[in-house]
Amino acid sequence: MKISVAVEPFDSVDARRLMAALDAHLRSRYSPDQMFGPNLHREQVKPGFGTFVIARADGFAIGCGALRRRDTTTSEVKRMYVEPEQRGLGVAKAILEHLEAAARELGTHRLVLETGIYQAEAIGLYRRAGFRPIDCFGEYVDSPTSVCLEKAI
Repeated sequence: MKISVAVEPFDSVDARRLMAALDAHLRSRYSPDQMFGPNLHREQVKPGFGTFVIARADGFAIGCGALRRRDTTTSEVKRMYVEPEQRGLGVAKAILEHLEAAARELGTHRLVLETGIYQAEAIGLYRRAGFRPIDCFGEYVDSPTSVCLEKAI
């Protein structure tokens, strides 16, 4: 299986399908007030501000991720998702590497992200990729289910 990761429209059919699957997955673990992914909007991922990518295997969309610039030094990883049957194959790692490169192109040198306490697999991925725990920031400060991480790039 050949995996490719490329920038695609945030509102494409494949993007909407993947983000709907991500939201359904998160609803099975968290209450609506603890779900922050839907707060990402198209203008936050337009060129110069961020990006949205889709991972494909043999042409089929199997994962996604987004990046939004928070300020001149920091970009935030958002909307990371891989279809359950494709997990463990390096898809999320490939998406994360693509987003890290995009953050560098934006001129930022720090990545931050928020994930949830019930997502041990995601926390493990981020830790293996060099992220370390930080105090939660922004909209996540008062969230009892948030885990925030950062990585210098």
